[in-house]
Amino acid sequence: MTTELESTRKALRDAVAQAERAAELARLLDAAQAKLADAEQSVQEARSLAERLSEAEERLAAEEATADKLRKELAEQRFQAEVANWKLSSIKVARWNRLGDALKSGKSNPVRLAKGLKGAAKPVKRPTAPTRRPPAPVKPKDERPGAGFQATSTTRTVGGASFKLKPFRVPTGPNTRPHLTAAVIADPHVEALLRYEWRQTTGFTPRDFARVLPLEVPHLLVVESVTQGPWAEEITGEPGEGLRALLAWCAERGIRTVFWHTQGDVAAYAAAAELFEHRFTTDLTVAWPRLQFGIQPRVHNPLPLSSGRIDRVLTLDQLLPGHLIYPDVLTSYRWPAGVECPPGTPQWRLAELAACGTSIGADPDTRRAHAALRRAYQMGTMTERVDELLDAIGLPSARATLNISVLLPVTDPHLMEHALAQVAKQSGVDQLIIIGPPESEQRARDLLPDVEVVHRLPHPTTTVGAMLGAGIDLCEADLVAVMDPRDVYGAHYLTDLKRAFLFGTADIVGKAAFYAHLRKSQATLIKQPDAEYTYVPEIVGATLLARRNALREIGFADLTDGWDEVLMRQCRTDGIKVFSADRFGYVRVRDEDPALLGAAQLVEYGSAEPHALI
Repeated sequence: MTTELESTRKALRDAVAQAERAAELARLLDAAQAKLADAEQSVQEARSLAERLSEAEERLAAEEATADKLRKELAEQRFQAEVANWKLSSIKVARWNRLGDALKSGKSNPVRLAKGLKGAAKPVKRPTAPTRRPPAPVKPKDERPGAGFQATSTTRTVGGASFKLKPFRVPTGPNTRPHLTAAVIADPHVEALLRYEWRQTTGFTPRDFARVLPLEVPHLLVVESVTQGPWAEEITGEPGEGLRALLAWCAERGIRTVFWHTQGDVAAYAAAAELFEHRFTTDLTVAWPRLQFGIQPRVHNPLPLSSGRIDRVLTLDQLLPGHLIYPDVLTSYRWPAGVECPPGTPQWRLAELAACGTSIGADPDTRRAHAALRRAYQMGTMTERVDELLDAIGLPSARATLNISVLLPVTDPHLMEHALAQVAKQSGVDQLIIIGPPESEQRARDLLPDVEVVHRLPHPTTTVGAMLGAGIDLCEADLVAVMDPRDVYGAHYLTDLKRAFLFGTADIVGKAAFYAHLRKSQATLIKQPDAEYTYVPEIVGATLLARRNALREIGFADLTDGWDEVLMRQCRTDGIKVFSADRFGYVRVRDEDPALLGAAQLVEYGSAEPHALI
């Protein structure tokens, strides 16, 4: 009985196990069938997309063929018109025609007749017959950011006086996130803020977006609360059919959609905004996530107009008359010595003015203007705002960074504390390469606990250039700074200097304009005050901040004095751009310097720091 019971139990356990296996197999089969169905659906969608793409390519080819035919017909019509004009000109200069004109005009005047016949008898060169030319090739559209977005107004009028300006050249790059494509519907101001942050598609309409956007399918769609253009009616009040079709097109392809309220009554856009996956606003009274304006370093920067500034302070109305397009606004920002802005001026307008180095207020002052420029950048750039946007909607915001390695050669142990104190003031330092006495390693770690410290002992006979050459191979950051242990650096020195890489195209940045202090005479001098924010032949080696790869290729001369002069000569030989930033944040300190005395202006007898450090 017990054996039979045990056998029955075993049979039941086997049956249960088989049932479980069967259930698991059934579940796996269902899952496989579901995946197969999904795969078949994906195949169908892919086929459908391929068919649509093929149809779009056929339509595009047909349109290109039609356009090519029209260009040829137009070229032929122009040629025939040129032939007709040539024939008419040939008839007019023919001798028989001129004789006829002379006889007709001198019929009642013998003197006129004689002159006319004499003139008609002279040979006249006939016009050259036209020749057929192939149609002019269609130039591809320049897709670089800002390429078709340049100033058009070169004249300004204030108080009856007219001023001719050389416009600010809107740069065509670089692009911060070349891996990302955004379709953008925006007014010119916001379009200018965004165009350098990604590959940007604009200009499509409710009628042609389905033809334009597939040429480079975007990763996201950004729609501003525009007030003009073909999309304005689509997004105000009841959403238009064009907007609904665009959002449906994006949904089919998994494209993120963003509505950005920047102007106007939010109630006018509320219905359209509800159709988007994500909504942002600049209005503090609206209960949506914030996305404020930031300055765009490519266009909001202190690069001057080639015609310089006028020595006037203007009102905001004088500076920005209503007819200016935004590229002309960017020119105007750089034009006057200062601007008086009335209460209620938008904060973004004040930040853009300040970022262009223009004094705000009735009394222009370069120190206050520099401090305001720094604050404008600290309030945030569009690059940082787009980082926030991408993080919020779940897209990668990866981009190049500008982290810094500092090279600090300390040949005199008595200068160690001073030198490390100058580095410790700075923000944004990721790595310190110190070549100095043994005790400098631990001291550096104590003063810079959050910075990677690499220490090397110098050989007594090693030159400063050789130390720098050995140190560059230890640097890991994108940018490399060289600091001199004898000199004084302000707390914002590196952040101010690094800013030039956001708007310039140089591989090396530094200072050709700077303050100096001579201890023996207690004289404070300023060197080349006009060499601010410009590309120059050379800068001071103690202010060098360079892209690591470029600096590594150039190398350092095996010299203690003059290594920077050799490096600058090599830059000129190799065509490497060198940019001089502002005059502030650095003081060259020497006991005496005869060469400097002959090339600088005396500021006063006393400390340089009140002048140089802001």
